[in-house]
Amino acid sequence: MSAHLDHSAGHGHDHHDDDDGAAHGTFKSYVTGFVLAAILTAIPFWLVMNRVFPDSRTTALVILAFAVVQIVVHIIYFLHMDTKSESGWNMLALIFTLVLVVITLSGSIWIMYHLNSNMMPMSTHDMRKMP
Repeated sequence: MSAHLDHSAGHGHDHHDDDDGAAHGTFKSYVTGFVLAAILTAIPFWLVMNRVFPDSRTTALVILAFAVVQIVVHIIYFLHMDTKSESGWNMLALIFTLVLVVITLSGSIWIMYHLNSNMMPMSTHDMRKMP
């Protein structure tokens, strides 16, 4: 009887059918993600190499848009994150991370812009007036 109990108790722990709620990718989804990522890398490369846009700001904005789309592709096809995975905690962690990245990048750009405009070299006329 004890052997039967040990077998039935062990059977319950050995039987995992991926009930943890995490999505697992298939070969097809990984190939789709790879192809999309390659295309989303090749198009901006082509845009820069062929100078499709005459203005560098337009080119930078288009590349930034492609980068955002590529981030979404990586999140969906490689990280398998959605609003349902782990009861939404993954999405909450992602949103928190994005907020921190935006604050860090925008603050860094703001500081560098103001340092550039406020720390310009002095003219020789201004240097002569220094004590």
